[in-house]
Amino acid sequence: MPKQETKQKSKAWYYPLGFTAGLLNGFLGAGGGMAIVPMLRGLKVEQKKCHATSLMIMLPLAVSSGFLYLRSGSFLLSDSLVYLPGGLLGAFFGGWLLPRLKTVVLRRVFSLVMIFAGVKLIGIF
Repeated sequence: MPKQETKQKSKAWYYPLGFTAGLLNGFLGAGGGMAIVPMLRGLKVEQKKCHATSLMIMLPLAVSSGFLYLRSGSFLLSDSLVYLPGGLLGAFFGGWLLPRLKTVVLRRVFSLVMIFAGVKLIGIF
């Protein structure tokens, strides 16, 4: 299959991928980002680019969903601000670390975090 045809086929997935990410983000919180990485990998996007792209997709989605949650009274802004300093520090460290990690390490760490989150959510421990 010619490269251009493959690229066109993958472009057909952009809107469903975006919709799914937005739906998961609005429904699960920023958990949509955890789904974006495997979806992008399915489109043959390089691993590190998947993580970076996921963050840039999630930023406007998280702001929109957060605004809707705030407007509906689902949480108080002051309740979330206590997590912001540590979250920003972690985000800067993670952004610094991503290009320095080997892809195989990144893939394994991401997989372990997803497994841990799943196990915690179903209540095994």
